[in-house]
Amino acid sequence: MSQANFTLRGRNPDVLTCIANLSNDEVFTPPEFANRMLDTLAEAWAADNGGADIWADRTVRFLDPCTKSGVFLREITIRLTTGLANEIPDLEKRVNHILTQQVFGIGITHLTSLLARRSLYCSKHANGEHSIAKGFASDDGNIWFQRTEHTWGDTKCKFCGAPKAILDREIELENYAYAFIHTDDIKARIAELFGGDMQFDVIIGNPPYQLNDGGYGTSAAPIYQLFVEQAKELEPRYLSMVIPARWFAGGKGLDEFRESMLADNRTRVIHDYLLVGEAFPNVAIQGGILYFLWNRENPGDCEVFTHYEGSVLSSAIRPLSESGSDVFIRYNEAVPILKKIVAVEGGEAGSVLLPQKKRFMNLVSSRKPFGLSTTFKVRSDQRNNDLIAYWNGGPGFKRAGKGWISRADVIDGLNLIDQWKVFIGRAYGDRGGGGASRDAPPKAVLGRPFVGEPGSVSTETYICIGPCKSENEAMNVASYISCKLTRFLVMLHKPSQDATRKVYTFVPTQDFSKPWSDQELYAKYGLSEQEIAFVEWMIRPMDLNSDVQDEAIPNDDE
Repeated sequence: MSQANFTLRGRNPDVLTCIANLSNDEVFTPPEFANRMLDTLAEAWAADNGGADIWADRTVRFLDPCTKSGVFLREITIRLTTGLANEIPDLEKRVNHILTQQVFGIGITHLTSLLARRSLYCSKHANGEHSIAKGFASDDGNIWFQRTEHTWGDTKCKFCGAPKAILDREIELENYAYAFIHTDDIKARIAELFGGDMQFDVIIGNPPYQLNDGGYGTSAAPIYQLFVEQAKELEPRYLSMVIPARWFAGGKGLDEFRESMLADNRTRVIHDYLLVGEAFPNVAIQGGILYFLWNRENPGDCEVFTHYEGSVLSSAIRPLSESGSDVFIRYNEAVPILKKIVAVEGGEAGSVLLPQKKRFMNLVSSRKPFGLSTTFKVRSDQRNNDLIAYWNGGPGFKRAGKGWISRADVIDGLNLIDQWKVFIGRAYGDRGGGGASRDAPPKAVLGRPFVGEPGSVSTETYICIGPCKSENEAMNVASYISCKLTRFLVMLHKPSQDATRKVYTFVPTQDFSKPWSDQELYAKYGLSEQEIAFVEWMIRPMDLNSDVQDEAIPNDDE
């Protein structure tokens, strides 16, 4: 075989940059982004192996367990082809060794398995006449795919939670039962697919992100965490995957996964992209995207890189789990700010956990403060009704609906009815500054609060803050919520548009006999000029007196 016959890349344009994504759930990885991940892997390998080049090692085995376009396997093969030139001078033998002994994949669908083989072997048939691999006995080569079936319980799949009513389909239709996560024993399953002695040094990929879970509207449940967990069960030396960032502080059904990730000090690098478009052009995934590198044999603190608008906004080496926090604090700049606030409020040194009595969330109601759902029928007149009720005006509403209900309709929050209080939307979808992406600073984070008079209640569209001793105190609470620092602290615990009581975890309470300004808060907590500048950059102003209403939106759990 001549050098000219072996061309996996270099044509203009690269075909893998021209393929449309299957959906926002199954995103093709751009070659440039895949190579960033491979660079991070190579740096870690060299650091752990006395400067050795991973691409010059003929014994290293790679697995992509969620192959779509085959880009990871293709780019790995290109690097190995160059790196092994001295050890295996004959190009045909070198390429054949790489493709048969070093790179392996599991297709997520029949279509993507064909695409991946075309990317890797230059033929959808691994043993075909046009394949650059020699010696495969099957069409599949080392890219395996067979239709996998869900294991149904009464209503859902045992392994991935897919709803039986939606995905129990005929053989002609895709059922999204991904082989890698549909097994109790992944090691035995890999032995069945690739041989009993198969141990992978590197697992790398971009898993599917979520599945429709049969809930209201476009409700979906994440599944990317299942790929991460299964990959760890295989005990590779290195694991690198690109996944949504919403697990940092939330996400439907991700509490156990987040707890596990925060407790695992083998995650040594995180590259966090605030704007998804910098990783995946023309893809909308709220909350940003990241890739991580997990290193089995070298535990320690994690180096966290924050990317924004084409550059590294910040980097820091720190533990994923800060003392007192149940979430990953996304911004490196936020950690010292939190610790300063806790110290001033009498908390434990080095912790980000506020003392119980100093927590603003003590004043914040549950998600349904008066037991009234969003569908509760609020009356339009006062006749036979004695309570003012604030309610959702419908999707995209600009102003709070206001009507009347009977006191007998209220089943919760009875102690708040006849008190002054503050109402604030339970869901706020930030659209960023200047009409930009909702993930782009500056952010509003919360909708505007408003004072609720005695004799007022709300549906679950709003949460309630109180009780307050007077109208003046309620207005002072609202002024505090409007401060940038307050909303910055909320943002650190708010992974989506949902703004329930929990997002106020890091917010300290104040003396509400007076109004508050950011200048007073910055001075109270001793923030540096750099810290103030970061808060000011992240959060946009909120004018409580403006006639222009914020847009409030329905809740979306995932």
